[in-house]
Amino acid sequence: MKMQAVILAAGEGKRLRPLTHAVPKAMVPVANRPIIEYIVRALEKNGIRDIIVVVGYQKERVIRYLNSLDLPVRVVVQERQLGTAHALQCAAQFIKEDFLLLPGDNYIDTASIARIMQQKNAVLTWEHPYPSNFGVLTIKDGLVRQVIEKPDEAPGFTVSTGIFSLEPGFLDYLESTEIPDAINAMIAADTPLKAVRAADWQDAIYPWDLLRLNAALLRDVTQERGGKIGSNVVIRGPVSIGRGTTIGPNTTILGPVVIGEDCAIGPNCVVLPETSIGARTEIEPFTMIGRSLILDDVRIGSHARITDAVIGTGSHLGDHMTTVPHKTIFSIEGELIRAKFGAIVGDNVRTAPFCVLKNCIIGNGAEVEDGKTIYGDVPDGARII
Repeated sequence: MKMQAVILAAGEGKRLRPLTHAVPKAMVPVANRPIIEYIVRALEKNGIRDIIVVVGYQKERVIRYLNSLDLPVRVVVQERQLGTAHALQCAAQFIKEDFLLLPGDNYIDTASIARIMQQKNAVLTWEHPYPSNFGVLTIKDGLVRQVIEKPDEAPGFTVSTGIFSLEPGFLDYLESTEIPDAINAMIAADTPLKAVRAADWQDAIYPWDLLRLNAALLRDVTQERGGKIGSNVVIRGPVSIGRGTTIGPNTTILGPVVIGEDCAIGPNCVVLPETSIGARTEIEPFTMIGRSLILDDVRIGSHARITDAVIGTGSHLGDHMTTVPHKTIFSIEGELIRAKFGAIVGDNVRTAPFCVLKNCIIGNGAEVEDGKTIYGDVPDGARII
């Protein structure tokens, strides 16, 4: 079956800040690959090679990355972010046949794409414990009756993944700014929309959700041993080590773990499961890292203990630093959200030695002086003395 695909990757992902300050949500790396690449590869594995990507926020970063892939992708620019329906309209002139519509910032697996490709006018669905963050579906006899977008009180737990199989005629319903309105208009015009259960789908709404997504995607790590591995190093489970990386003596790595290129780790370090470490990262001796997402060009000092943390690009964390997972409530985009994690650290953050990060979000470019214990929200550029 010949199909096109349209990936909407123009949005910013404000609720994922501070990690989307310099990149759109679709480009946030998880298990060392941008989220959008997992979508492109799932389409490719299903034989879909006519792919259109709508970009907008930080578009140069997305375009540069797409151009590096070994797959031709047509890029369309949404100059102003005026909603998902408007984003699809920007690509309308290139849509000539049945197509899949996908958000560029959610993970979807190959099997789910295969399921929905077989259906005309269908949506991939998922059961979610917090449905009010999504478009909630009312379904009868396998057909969607209505999409209720982010209701205060959800009528059920079945949500839209935002992934649709549609005919070109759907473009006639793009009169509002958002896709759910167009879907409801299509249903009201007596075009049935089938509900198809996804095999696997993951979304990261808030920054700490990236830890769960990272753990899920690390299940598919393939063994790779690049670089140089020192004496008495213990490696167990699925572990990928990039080219140019050095693993110092007496270091232990327990997979699933992925380590990027040109890193320096150890000696005498421990890397525990469900951890990804980006390129050119340096982890000094006697440091332990577990269930964490470390982005590119990070430096973590010696004798540190990092768990349940996301560390942004270019950040330097001092010696003897600790992250402490703890429960609290955050206010994000006016919503009060319960969360438990160690730390979310933005890009280019500097912390001095002996700091404790306890369930906190530290903004981009912030500086923390010696021995401080940090809770809650720290704004971009702050200096804690």
